[in-house]
Amino acid sequence: MLTINMLSSAEKVKGQGVMSAYIEQVNLVKNELNLEFEVNINKFKFCDITHYHTIDFKFFLSIPFFKIKGPTVAYVHFVPETIEDSLKLPLLVKKIFYKYIIWFYKKVDYLVVVNPYFIDVLQNYGIEKSKATYIPNFVSEDNFYRCTEEKRLSFKKSFGIPLDKFVVLGVGQVQTRKGVLDFIETAKKLPDIQFVWAGGFSFGSITEGYTELKEIVKNPPNNVKFLGIIDREKMNSLYNTADLMFLPSYNELFPMSILEALSLKIPVLLRDIDIYKVILFDYYLKGSNINEFSSIIRNLKNDNTMYNKWSKNSARCHDFYSKEHVLTQWKSFYNKIYYKKNKI
Repeated sequence: MLTINMLSSAEKVKGQGVMSAYIEQVNLVKNELNLEFEVNINKFKFCDITHYHTIDFKFFLSIPFFKIKGPTVAYVHFVPETIEDSLKLPLLVKKIFYKYIIWFYKKVDYLVVVNPYFIDVLQNYGIEKSKATYIPNFVSEDNFYRCTEEKRLSFKKSFGIPLDKFVVLGVGQVQTRKGVLDFIETAKKLPDIQFVWAGGFSFGSITEGYTELKEIVKNPPNNVKFLGIIDREKMNSLYNTADLMFLPSYNELFPMSILEALSLKIPVLLRDIDIYKVILFDYYLKGSNINEFSSIIRNLKNDNTMYNKWSKNSARCHDFYSKEHVLTQWKSFYNKIYYKKNKI
């Protein structure tokens, strides 16, 4: 049995997708591949494989030591481009941090990306394509699933969401990159529809657009409700209140919130950007501006045939990222890098 050391500090910052991705991946390997892999969590001990989920400096310092025993692998949850519109950092700090991110990625033996689009992005930083492997994020149906209509109504009551409204849900940190301003402007065009945003300022005042967004969160339009950071255990209840998932982000890798919504077969509306095309195919709705977003949402609300079509597309996309599909990829990957390192 091979031993894997999972190293992460993702749970220290609530309301971010890295934490959700970490929890789902660890549970998947720990529960489903327990006959082949023994999983250790945040143990500074030699294991057959060391898997870094976050890029803490103390983890960086440990890489040369853990390489003695076996291969090291890092999860690529972000690159400098995705940080650029997320955090407001002093220029010098930004330059050092961006260099550190790539330095960390170059230091480990292997990288796992959650979107194949970023293999080319990493190559632009001097990282060989052969070092990166694409394995998508995963969401367990044990945690995210559709409930009965009766329960959905009770969930709406608990979150203070009107029972008779078409509900559009956005999930993620409140920051410029997530397209929160477009979310608000779209809501203004559709006053009869309820818009809800779950997420907050996970990184406080260094969040990009913090001052402007903080004011909007305090005084949103009448049909917009900001819930703040919701505990992950309550997120399935929140998804069950929604009729549509709407995430107008300008830059992403593979948001866990999309996978979570797909698990409930909720239609998904996203900004038309290249990164989604290779992971979501034609299973999602897309728009490029506020007018297009509002038109699509209005049509979904008024056209049951259209709504059912996109619900089924969400179900098809969810099936593509099934547990069996992702599990096979992790099993193959871990075995490959171990046996290659040990030349077995």
